[in-house]
Amino acid sequence: MTTAEDIIEGGTARLRPAGSLMPKPAQQPAGPFEVAAEARKPTVRDALVTGLLVIYPAFAAVAAIIAGLFLAGAGSV
Repeated sequence: MTTAEDIIEGGTARLRPAGSLMPKPAQQPAGPFEVAAEARKPTVRDALVTGLLVIYPAFAAVAAIIAGLFLAGAGSV
């Protein structure tokens, strides 16, 4: 097997012939969006976290609109 030191010392890179076999791909998922082989059922905790991720931004947006209307009304007095 050619190491990095061999390439640096030799000054030339030796390429693999086109007809040779490719190395086997890794036997692990490609990224975080792959479906796990052992998919687990959703729990109550998952539902609560999802609810918070949906409800909190909506609540914050409504609160910001109400605060903006209140401050806009308070400035005109």
